[in-house]
Amino acid sequence: MLSDSHEPACSGYDGGMKRRTPAPISDDDRRLFLEAIGEVQPFAPVQAPPAAARAAPHPRMLEADEAAVPGELLDMAFDPATLEVGEELSYLRDGCPPKLLRQLKRGQFSVQDDIDLHQMNAAAAQASIVMFLAEARKSGFRCVRIVHGKGLRSRASGPVLKGLTDRMLRRRDEVIAFASARPAQGGTGAVIVLLKA
Repeated sequence: MLSDSHEPACSGYDGGMKRRTPAPISDDDRRLFLEAIGEVQPFAPVQAPPAAARAAPHPRMLEADEAAVPGELLDMAFDPATLEVGEELSYLRDGCPPKLLRQLKRGQFSVQDDIDLHQMNAAAAQASIVMFLAEARKSGFRCVRIVHGKGLRSRASGPVLKGLTDRMLRRRDEVIAFASARPAQGGTGAVIVLLKA
């Protein structure tokens, strides 16, 4: 039932309004309170109990590794190439036998020289590739490696130097084939190039 007064029906509810500051305690109220409770005795200070000791950490992973059969971690069936980041590059000039590209991908050609394009801008990398291939041909090298990087810090357009290397090598007359390197030689961050004899 609603009350006739304008006071809220629920005394604990302040209607979202700011609470009023309580009225100061009068001397009479203070005296009455002290008479009602009598003498007060302060508690003696008590020292806090010592914190419980933490249990030592348990090396579960170490135990699991030691419990494994010797060599089991090394013999796990997985292809390291699946751990690579990015797409593999691959190219074979028209008219050349497919066996040549397979051999190149398997690492059956010895790399005779290499160049690293890291820290270069596109113009410097392009000039370096042209000079590097010319010197390789002059030296009689058949197989070289170009490290272009994986472009992990590239923008949405993708790895700049990797794309540049791919486009340039496809246009070079002296290039017979190329493929992304095996993991030990740089994986998808490098390309092995086979040149004309």
